[in-house]
Parts: sequence; structure tokens; C-alpha cells
Amino acid sequence: MNRHSNNINTALIKLHNVAFSYAGRHAACDLNFSVYDGDYLAIVGGNGSGKSTLIKGLAGLLAPSTGEIEICNSLRRKDIGYLPQQSAAQADFPASVMEVVLSGCLNNGGFRPFYSSLDKHKANNWLLQLGISHLSKKSFRELSGGQQQRVLLARALCSASKLILMDEPIAGLDPHAQAEFYHLCATLPLTIVMVSHDLTSALSQATHILHLDTHQLFFGTVLEYQASGIGDGFMGCTHPHGHDASEHKNKPKYQSKGEVESISKNITKSITKCSQSKIMIEDISKSGISKNGEHNA
Repeated sequence: MNRHSNNINTALIKLHNVAFSYAGRHAACDLNFSVYDGDYLAIVGGNGSGKSTLIKGLAGLLAPSTGEIEICNSLRRKDIGYLPQQSAAQADFPASVMEVVLSGCLNNGGFRPFYSSLDKHKANNWLLQLGISHLSKKSFRELSGGQQQRVLLARALCSASKLILMDEPIAGLDPHAQAEFYHLCATLPLTIVMVSHDLTSALSQATHILHLDTHQLFFGTVLEYQASGIGDGFMGCTHPHGHDASEHKNKPKYQSKGEVESISKNITKSITKCSQSKIMIEDISKSGISKNGEHNA
């Protein structure tokens, strides 16, 4: 999908002075931004900054304590797909891949005892596009983490026709599976709103960034965000490959085999010297030499 970084398209969602609260305390507040057709909005911030709370609010699972979430005329609730954080219960769900994906079609209508041929066509289409059609009869619980996430994405896509909301969809995936997932998202013909801890990937994939710290620190295009410097400290906490930089900060870096051998030799010499010193002390003790150098009688 050709994505843009300006607001020339139709607005889908607008937030006006929105806040979400638990037990009278704000989990996220001062939210003022809009999502337009074709946007790829990455919501970033530290733990407890209100990211998941906001995505649940956008999905209609939480009501704002103040302000208004405006669903524009161009968007209906049933046009929105939602991919929540995966739980242990979801990972062990006793159903086939096709059954899980088809359940996403329930968003498009009221209670129906059977899935329609259109539902099955849609499910098969997304399984094919996400490269997992060969898994359709497999048990969901038998799949790898990356495969399960693709299945859950296919389920969300069955219920989405314009907008998909994703809450940390790469959590728990290995680096290869993460890269595959980001590649899939880049090809989706939908507007995307994704919560992510991976700011490096967000900057390379998204059109817009929303940075939260229980309140709205920044909203704008990726270029505007990079120019603002707001994300500098946030990026400094994360290694470019997704590891905590503190893990590597104090690790010694040996440049060659020769250097390692040299260090080993030095250690061996030190141990030898210590052993020799110990022997000398024992000999002195046995000979009965006093502190002033005289032999004891």
C-alpha cells in the first residue's frame, strides 16, 4: 500500500482532549490527534505510559473518562480489526487455524449459526496472503509463536475493512519473526495503528508517531518526530537490534585470537607469581625467621 505522511485523505478517527482513567487516576490524558485513511501510526513510549489503554479505547473496549473519540462518517465500528497482546490462554487455544481465522468474521454481523461462503473466501484469502494457507487444518496450539501471530493477524484482518489496531504484535517473537511481521504490515491495504516498543522499526515503517508518557508528548510525522529530538532518550535505552544496551556496555571486546591468547598468558603469569610468593612465605615461616630478620632460638 502506498502510504503518505500528510493529511490529504479522509479522517477516520479524531480525538479531542481525551483521557482514560482507572480508579480516578489518569492512565492516559491530553490526547489530541487524528488518524487518516492510509496512515501507519506507531504509538510508542515506556512501560505504563498508556499505550495499551489508548489502543483499547480506540477499539471501543474502554470509554474515555473525559473528552471525545470521534468515529468519522467514513468509518464504522465493524470496519475496525483489533489484534490484542497475545496471552497464554490464546496460545493454547484448542481450535484449528481455520476456525480461529473464521471467528474474525463474526465482527461483520449479528449472531449466525453458520459461516457464509463469503466468510470462508475471506478467511482463505488472508491465509493465502499471509503465507499460512498450508496450516489451515493444523491445531493453533501446535504452531510456533510467529505462525500463531500470523494466524491472529489473519483473524483481525477478517474483521477489518479499513483500519486495524495492534497492541505490541511482535512481543515474544524472535528477531526473524519480527522482521517478517513488519514486512507483512507494510503490505497491508489498510490504515494501521500499532503499539510498539521497537522505535527503530517504527521510524522505518510508520508515517506518524504518537509518543506517550501518560500524556501526549508528541504527535506528528516521522520526520517531525526525528527533528524534535523527543525520541532520543527513548532510543538510547534500546540497542539497535532490540537488546538492552546495558547488557553490552561493560562487556570486554577482544579483537583477535592473539589478543585473547596474550591475556591468557598474562593471567597464567600472575597465577604463577602468586604461587611462588605463597611458597616463599611458607619457607620463611618454616625457617623461623622473625620480623626483624633474626632466627628464633
